[in-house]
Amino acid sequence: MTLLEGRGGYRGWMESTVSVNGMEIAYETFGDPADPTMLLIMGLGVQMLGWDEEMCRMLAGRGFQVVRFDNRDVGHSTKVEGGPRPDVMAALAGDVSSASYTLDDMAEDCVGLLDELGVDAAHLVGASQGGMIAQTVAIRHPERVLSLTSIMSTTGESAVGQPHPEAIPALLTRPPDDRDGFVEFVVGAWKVIGSPGFDVDAEGLRARAGASYDRGIYPDGTGRQLLAILASGDRTEALRRLDVPTTVIHGVDDILIDVSGGRATAEAISGAKLELIEGMGHDMPRPVWPRLVDLITDNAGLAAARTAS
Repeated sequence: MTLLEGRGGYRGWMESTVSVNGMEIAYETFGDPADPTMLLIMGLGVQMLGWDEEMCRMLAGRGFQVVRFDNRDVGHSTKVEGGPRPDVMAALAGDVSSASYTLDDMAEDCVGLLDELGVDAAHLVGASQGGMIAQTVAIRHPERVLSLTSIMSTTGESAVGQPHPEAIPALLTRPPDDRDGFVEFVVGAWKVIGSPGFDVDAEGLRARAGASYDRGIYPDGTGRQLLAILASGDRTEALRRLDVPTTVIHGVDDILIDVSGGRATAEAISGAKLELIEGMGHDMPRPVWPRLVDLITDNAGLAAARTAS
């Protein structure tokens, strides 16, 4: 790995890969390895690039080693092959037999990555499906979690957090195979599910979509990740047993995972703080970053205060 010196004094490592839980997981770090680790977990079909490098630097500047990574089946991490082709429509009807793995497996990928980094416990920050994975890590391995921030996510309870009808095409439509078509598809999808209270950064979306395409896109992998969600069931009762500083953040205008999912998550976890953001949809627009960084680091501070006491 090569050490990079960046703006604002942050230190970031070039992308690396580790063998974890039978997978090759690609990751990058920012900040001082001696600082507490913050693991950023991205959502359905989105590569680690979904955690913008500038936002990673902002978090690292608050005194954390920040780790972003590609979940299995996206980017440079292992593409799962063999087994049944994911049948999303059957899964939506209740037949999840085509699931290749569950959120439990994706959670074990996170724990294995922490093991490889020599990190005993970390602050977990998950967005969308990443929030579900972070919740699952906290449920299965509470000793590995210093704090939990769940962003635009839900509990797995079918009565909450469901997509609005207009968001379903963005969730289920297979993107074009060519680069230009893929980029425009992504821009169009995020215009539908993104934040109506903030200007659309179409140029930034195109740049990220192009970079994602160049790193490698796996539509079947997105389908397998969706099956993992549908096959994992309701976490509500398990969430009630958590004892970890938790902040739940959700956009009031989220049409992909309805805000009821965030409310239910906060209600399930004892002592959780719920932060609802007006105008925010199913994305993290740049103007919201300072607020997100404050909320994430404040929540991490609660863990530090708990340890000190």
